[in-house]
Amino acid sequence: MKVGRIDFGKYKVQIGLIAMFFAILALFMITSPRVFLRPTIYFAFLSTVPFVGIMGLGLTLVLVSGEIDLSFPSVMALSSFFCAVIFHTTGSLVLGILVAFAVGIGIGTLNGILIRKIGIPSIVATIGMMFAIRGCVNILSGGLGQSLVALLGNPLHSALVGKVGGKIPAQSLWFIGLAIFMWFILFRHKFGSQVLFVGDNEDAARMMGVKVDIVKTMVFIIMGVLASFAGLIDSFRLLKWWPTMGEGFLMTTIAAVFVGGTSMFGGEGSILGTFIGAFLIGSLEAGIVAAGLSGFWTQLIYGVLIVTAVTIHILVKGRAG
Repeated sequence: MKVGRIDFGKYKVQIGLIAMFFAILALFMITSPRVFLRPTIYFAFLSTVPFVGIMGLGLTLVLVSGEIDLSFPSVMALSSFFCAVIFHTTGSLVLGILVAFAVGIGIGTLNGILIRKIGIPSIVATIGMMFAIRGCVNILSGGLGQSLVALLGNPLHSALVGKVGGKIPAQSLWFIGLAIFMWFILFRHKFGSQVLFVGDNEDAARMMGVKVDIVKTMVFIIMGVLASFAGLIDSFRLLKWWPTMGEGFLMTTIAAVFVGGTSMFGGEGSILGTFIGAFLIGSLEAGIVAAGLSGFWTQLIYGVLIVTAVTIHILVKGRAG
């Protein structure tokens, strides 16, 4: 019976999130009908939201394991930088993409070593990595961007950020596919069960034979790979790599995950919630600006949403306990 109540509570949170999303959307339609009653804005969301959403999926897994990763915006920049450099040097986009993923895997592994082997708290280790990686990006690039116009016409470019049916951005389909895959990993796979177990009670998980250090390191590696993928499709979409890439994604990604109902205490999370939260957060700025308010309101609302979501989760968890 207890399990039933917990599952019902999770569904209530998700249903509430969906209701809030449509309520905000309805508000935007009322305040800005010329913008939100046309399909153009929704295709724009499908083009831009996946970058936040894909990294949000990885961050969900990290939080479920009881850790935090703040280095992913910098990973996004460094991995896509190496892809651009390799592509310009060798002319091989495949090799560039593989190197980008290798960078994400390497940084994720390093984060895992710092946190699990050396014992540095994850928030401290990943903040340090965030600044160190960003510094490497600026040093290696000399502060200069990289043009990727030569990617036009490349089949891989079209597969990653092209238009399906002439309208639907391919990156939105990748986001949907990854969300489904991550849901199966977290809730229908042994590894996901271990992540949930470790996040809920690390000592108990270790006593039951779960290799805690390996599980948590794998979570950081997955985060690194997804951040690299987000960096690739963002730079491919813009046909330009910038040294500042990823700097605006930290708050929005965290907001999407927390608003989606993932616990900051570990042991529980929602892939569906993160998916919906990404679209909710991704639509806010456009709605705020279209309603005639200053874009400065966006950060205020992000902050209020994060605090509100965490507060509600703590209260609900307290009552359940």
